[in-house]
Amino acid sequence: MRPLMSLRLPLLAVFPLSVLVGCATVKPRPTEPVATTEAVTVAAPGGLAAPVPVPVTAVELGTAEAAPTGVATQWVSAGVLEATLRAAEQVTGPASTTGRFWDVVLAPTQMSRSIVQRSLQLVGMRSLRRVSRGVPDDCSGFVRLAYRSAGIDLVAHGFRAGENAVSAIFRRAVDVGSVHHQPPRPGDLVFFRETYDRNRDGRRNDGMTHIGVVEAVDAHGTVTFIHRGGKGVARGRLNLSFPSRHQLEQGGPVVNDYIRPAAKGSRAYLAGELFAAFASPEGL
Repeated sequence: MRPLMSLRLPLLAVFPLSVLVGCATVKPRPTEPVATTEAVTVAAPGGLAAPVPVPVTAVELGTAEAAPTGVATQWVSAGVLEATLRAAEQVTGPASTTGRFWDVVLAPTQMSRSIVQRSLQLVGMRSLRRVSRGVPDDCSGFVRLAYRSAGIDLVAHGFRAGENAVSAIFRRAVDVGSVHHQPPRPGDLVFFRETYDRNRDGRRNDGMTHIGVVEAVDAHGTVTFIHRGGKGVARGRLNLSFPSRHQLEQGGPVVNDYIRPAAKGSRAYLAGELFAAFASPEGL
């Protein structure tokens, strides 16, 4: 009987952890096998700190039809998720080991590695014409070149009358269900709205106007993305925990770059203020 009792104690110690992880599960997007070369490091997304909540509904437990009547959406704070991840480390090991929750959720796929690698090759180029004349020399042309490296034609579905390329790509992402507001992975698309006065009417009513490729996410939740801006292909920064802050403190690190310059009667806007959505490459 004594050996049996000695086995029960570890099992009982792990059981509450399994309950905690089950209560705060965020459904990951499908992943592909991770290649062993040209690794892209992704840190745990510290940007999940409040005020960005994560919804957990009855749908996470099964189908929407199986949800009990009258059950409202529950919101799990970032503090609960962080506590869960810290508890999970007691079983899976510290951050330097494999198999942790965020390693699975945010691990770059082979497809996303190709997209990021191609994006990095274009950083610093003043004009895309030096690379290809088959795409426009703008933000949409840049992401099309990056995604071609993974065999994806972002505009294969065509355009609607009066639709710009960013809106067309976003429409496709919505149609295939790849749009999300979860912490992004390298290779994801990032969409922005109202980054310039496209219809030149002096109002902010232009919809989706800018797009880039996520390169990485640091421990504070600041997303580094690559895009074709006014000075060529460059990196930008985005932090959704502090959308209206350029720097957290004077002289501190930049968490949001300005993405719309000031104009007559209008101030400059930060990336966090004009962020619209992310979209994963799977399905595109």
